[in-house]
Amino acid sequence: MSDNKSQTGGQDRERINIHQDYELRDWAQSMNTTPERIKEAVQAVGDRAEKVREYLRQDKPGR
Repeated sequence: MSDNKSQTGGQDRERINIHQDYELRDWAQSMNTTPERIKEAVQAVGDRAEKVREYLRQDKPGR
């Protein structure tokens, strides 16, 4: 079943659906990274946005 874009908020707001191009693009923009990096992070830690943020912070070059 596809996302119902008329319903916002709730549980779906903190989950990243890498199979929806618009979601992938928006999450990448909000996290200042690329869609490819978002996909990599979701594969590594799951689809929870906070876990993806943590992964991307830890994976910064120079740390």
